[in-house]
Amino acid sequence: MLISDITSLDGVASEESSEGEDETDTERDNDDDDSGAEIEDDEESYDEDDDNSDDNDEKHSDSDDTEMEELTGKEDTEKNGMEKLSAAALCVGVGSFCDPEDLPGLAHFLEHMVFMGSLKYPDENGFDAFVREHGGSDNASTDCERTVFQFDIQQKYFKEALDRWAQFFIHPLMVWDAIDREVEAVDSEYQLAKPSDANRRELLLGSLAKPGHPMRKFFWGNAETLKHEPKNRNIDIYARLKDFWQLYYSAHYMNLVVQSKETLDTLEKWVMEIFSQIPNNGLPKPSFGHLTQPFDTPEFHKLYRVVPVRKVHSLNIAWGLPPQQRHYRVKPLHYISWLVGHEGKGSILSFLRKKFWALTLHGGNSETGFEQNSTYSIFSISVTLTEEGYEYFYEIAHAIFQYLKMLQKRGPDKSYHTAKKTDPADFVESLCENMQHFQKEDFLIGNNLLLDYKPEIIADALNQLCPLKANLFLLSAGHEEKCHLKERWFETQYSVEDIDKYWSDLWASDFELNQDLHLPEENKYIASNFTLKVRDCSETQHPVKILNTQLGCLWYKKDNKFRIPKAYVRFHLISPLIQQCSKSVVLFELFVNIFSHNLAEPAYEADVAQLEYKVVAGEHGLIIRVKGFNHKLPLLFQLIIDHLADFNFTPATFEMITEQLKKTYFNILIKPEMLAKDVRLFILEHGRWSIIDKYQRLMKGISVESLSAFIKAFKSHLFVEGLAQGNLTGRKSKDFLNYIVQKLQFVPLAHPCPVQFRVVDLPNTHLLCKVKTLNKGDANSEVTVYYQMHMEEPCFNFLRTKQTLGGNNIISEVSLFSFSTELVDKKIEEFLVCFEEKLKILTTEVFNAQVSVLINMKECEDSYLGEEVDRNWNEIVTQQYFFDRLAHEIEALKSFTKADLVNWFQAHRGHKKKALSLHVVGFGKHEGDSDIIAASDAQQCYLGDMPQFIFLPPSSHMKDTASIRDIRDFTLALNLLPYHKILK
Repeated sequence: MLISDITSLDGVASEESSEGEDETDTERDNDDDDSGAEIEDDEESYDEDDDNSDDNDEKHSDSDDTEMEELTGKEDTEKNGMEKLSAAALCVGVGSFCDPEDLPGLAHFLEHMVFMGSLKYPDENGFDAFVREHGGSDNASTDCERTVFQFDIQQKYFKEALDRWAQFFIHPLMVWDAIDREVEAVDSEYQLAKPSDANRRELLLGSLAKPGHPMRKFFWGNAETLKHEPKNRNIDIYARLKDFWQLYYSAHYMNLVVQSKETLDTLEKWVMEIFSQIPNNGLPKPSFGHLTQPFDTPEFHKLYRVVPVRKVHSLNIAWGLPPQQRHYRVKPLHYISWLVGHEGKGSILSFLRKKFWALTLHGGNSETGFEQNSTYSIFSISVTLTEEGYEYFYEIAHAIFQYLKMLQKRGPDKSYHTAKKTDPADFVESLCENMQHFQKEDFLIGNNLLLDYKPEIIADALNQLCPLKANLFLLSAGHEEKCHLKERWFETQYSVEDIDKYWSDLWASDFELNQDLHLPEENKYIASNFTLKVRDCSETQHPVKILNTQLGCLWYKKDNKFRIPKAYVRFHLISPLIQQCSKSVVLFELFVNIFSHNLAEPAYEADVAQLEYKVVAGEHGLIIRVKGFNHKLPLLFQLIIDHLADFNFTPATFEMITEQLKKTYFNILIKPEMLAKDVRLFILEHGRWSIIDKYQRLMKGISVESLSAFIKAFKSHLFVEGLAQGNLTGRKSKDFLNYIVQKLQFVPLAHPCPVQFRVVDLPNTHLLCKVKTLNKGDANSEVTVYYQMHMEEPCFNFLRTKQTLGGNNIISEVSLFSFSTELVDKKIEEFLVCFEEKLKILTTEVFNAQVSVLINMKECEDSYLGEEVDRNWNEIVTQQYFFDRLAHEIEALKSFTKADLVNWFQAHRGHKKKALSLHVVGFGKHEGDSDIIAASDAQQCYLGDMPQFIFLPPSSHMKDTASIRDIRDFTLALNLLPYHKILK
């Protein structure tokens, strides 16, 4: 498929892109600016937007990284738009199902090895380097029945990149010398995947398939299956790789999508010229469609008690259905999941929440290869349980079965066959996979639209969701003493037992329906007026302050660029109470989580009507965000403020949310990358309370009375700052702030409350803070190197292309699996020396080209209204109000020279250097852990009620650093920098 993207040449965002704004990740990415700890969504399997995947990874979704909206560190968020890049994706219709029995993970390993140079371009990892040097990125993933390669790059380098990339499939070298290195890379992904409960569940569930079914295979691969075992059994892994490539990387198994600004004729010429050399062996494509009903076994229909890595109680109910991919025009599982996952009145979750048994519920099929392939489809329902709900898990399962029986008796209803289906984030990759599954006319729309309504197909899938065919997974750390079985590869502890006879007999009978469970009611939030508003004040390029009082202010901007009937409204309710002590922070986060819980049911209909809202525990205040069609948006906003004004909670709700917040803190702390970030921010930001502080304070106990007193005090004294932008008039926009003031009846703050933390001024040296991970079962380490620099904006932005930055700082992060942190200490210094040498030989031509790429990124038009809103809101929420920041940055970059960069870097590498290395060290032999962790301890997390940082001494490569062994004592002696505000 060739896509000539000529409409983007004029730089104007298309109507389609602006209408598709709700499918982007932008707002989620920016939550890091203002969020606190929110009760996590414990179901990992349904999050398909994992932003932290490695370049070449098994494509398994995992929402571990959304347990809170990240920690509350203020990483830089400026323009989210990117220069429109050329892109290509190639899907090989073969995956891990084809792994040979004696080499588990070979398909995944081959996906890695084709990157290791080709006959035409022999440099190992040369394609990666070429793409990154020219402003692009690349990715690859191996699934059950397909392997997908994808990249994007600046247009002028696209043809050369295509030629380099095509060599993966024409003549890859797969040199012998690279095998050991890439086995380690595959093993790293395996190690990083092991702490994920979603991955563990998949592997354990797959092991229940019939003998001989490929689902029982170990798809990830690791050092044992790809190195040690082959060596012991005299298997020539190199020869087997070559054979696998020749057998399966054949042209007639492949689909290709190419998207760029060239004409279709040009793209066709390029593709014919470059890709026609891919060999075609003419062999029939491997087929597994005959291996039907793999889970129709006695082992599947049982209760499995599982010990999770995280602190969580959850019930997962799964059914193995005939493959549903062929019904993509009807999408029966989507229809069922929309009703099962409904959260309004009459829903399963509404009933369970009233019983204080559950916090969240998800139902559906993730459409990954594990859950949907040519042999079966999985339909799962997952419930996050409360402490009480864990004791009543059979009753919860019964309520789910009652709801499904109600749906089966009523039969399908066309009025519920109109729910929105989310579009995948990566366009060309999505199209490439669509070409493997859909008819030609449906390539573009087959995975998004509900094209046909066929009640018999929906009913057939629905009727198979009966209790007697279900599999039950019950996850709880409390199972540790009862679980004596262990899954081979991820070492998940579990036990298996028959379904309790009382319940199995009841489910085999014609049991009664639950009258509290019914279909969704009419939705009052559905918009019907899509008229564009007439401007009632002068047009401005940036937001203007249209209300300003002692109680608050409102910024406003009418949208006259995208011209769509949507609006964004955001408010920051600022209070000095929040950061007074660790107890105040915990009370505030409890309050916001209970507030969110109270809103979940009454506001759910608005979410269905594409009105989105979020209430966030910010560092210095409560943040309320609402967006969607402007017609009914005020209704949702008023609902939220009404609930805030009349806020109340029961002791039972308090206990439920308190217990869940403990688990959230715990689950954050056991992740090395999250612990590293928490330690870094705890050192740098004056007045910040660490997650350990909050966890300890919560474990000591919080009373209902203290929460009530805190909420009363919080609501009584506030300063409220807001932004209204989109299809709104100025007069109506004022109503949002006025409604808050009228309903809350608060008084102004006696003194202005800062909305940032002040940062400590680090000494001119290299500091090290090295701590042990808090999970004994995790071999992964995390290294973060932070540079505190007071720099001119152009230098800052030039380095931004290769690093993650926050404020006037550079942060380099490295995730490890089995390499020692001592080795990494050495490698990081080598990298900096290498970078310094490269600067010396940097040509002016290359430097100017890179500066041009920064400028192009900043000059690129917003692709949808939300990008502009995010940028404006960031200025408001940090109280900088520098709305034309981008224009000034571009102007500064245009005057930036190579000498400026070289001089600046050399100055900060010398005696002025302020560096802070953060090491979170995993458990394992590479870190010198002489004690062998007992098998029963392999996946346990030893936080206890009062966890403490376990500080470690520096390695031999870091002997010249100043080691931090007590964070509070260290920071007390440091001066504070002014608040970070770039105002000119």
